[in-house]
Amino acid sequence: MKAVYLVKYGKSNTAFEIREVDTPEVSDDQVLIKVEAFGINFADVMARLGLYKGAPPLPALLGYEVVGHVEKFGSNVQNIKVGDRVSAMTHFGGYAEYAVAQKEVACVIPESMSAGTAVALATQYTTAYFLSHNMANIQEGDKVLVHAAAGGVGTALVQMALHKKCLVFGTCSSSDKIDYLRKNGVHHPINYLEKDFVSEIRTILGTGGLDVIFDPVGGLSVRKGYKLLGAGGRLVSYGVSSMNRTKSILGKIRVLAQFGIYHPLQFLSNSRGMIGVNMLKIGEDNPEKVAIAMKAVIKLAQNGIIKPFVGGEFKVAQMAEAHEYLESRKSMGKIVVKW
Repeated sequence: MKAVYLVKYGKSNTAFEIREVDTPEVSDDQVLIKVEAFGINFADVMARLGLYKGAPPLPALLGYEVVGHVEKFGSNVQNIKVGDRVSAMTHFGGYAEYAVAQKEVACVIPESMSAGTAVALATQYTTAYFLSHNMANIQEGDKVLVHAAAGGVGTALVQMALHKKCLVFGTCSSSDKIDYLRKNGVHHPINYLEKDFVSEIRTILGTGGLDVIFDPVGGLSVRKGYKLLGAGGRLVSYGVSSMNRTKSILGKIRVLAQFGIYHPLQFLSNSRGMIGVNMLKIGEDNPEKVAIAMKAVIKLAQNGIIKPFVGGEFKVAQMAEAHEYLESRKSMGKIVVKW
């Protein structure tokens, strides 16, 4: 089979190589999928830049989610048969013509569902559901801030918060994305390059605080956001995309330092909380919880409650362009690559 390997850290145009390798075998608890398309996430960009320590060593086969048809399955797999079309999380290995997935995170989907929607549901919407329902437990009337609200997970978080009848603030980096946020239902879109999100939110809320913040940016964004929380507020940190904005070691150390230093007594006395989430770790230790979230978002999509937006479709030969587009921060919604 063909597979797209990360062979060199750095720029996307020199980082990848298409190789001919053996088709993977399945264990008793896995399914083998003939891949129709796979998605790209910002964690892939971080891995390409050598900044994601959870990624496999070079040469690495990246990819967290695929959509395709089942070719084979292990002896312990039930409720899935050969020929079923599935959306699946792959825990690396998705950039290939064939990929294996654990039985818990391979979900049957209709043939009518677009490939872009299917891969968006697998990782980004499943992540958003887990963050918003399992970790933050958003409630009707909550005041919610979504950073990077035009991205794949951000789009999903906005839709889930709106479904819960929350007041939604969203940050982004361009006027085009402001328009996108408005169309997605964000009540208060904020271009953080033009306005300080802290000042904007305090002007709108007055003396009140936020109930929930979802932050994939990290660094100073977390420290500033924490101060916006009201009593009972919780900040969910699930990425460090700001690390990508600096190339030097000192710059990266600066980003880490900007998170701030916290003590449990601060959380206790102010009744605020901070939660860190690594979905790969959740998938490793608690795949059943990820499976529940994934099944939930597929049902929500089929019922028309959530609607993934595909912001770019590429062919495998355009892998470098796909990565560059996501890294540029100009993309909105999900980026999908098709064989």
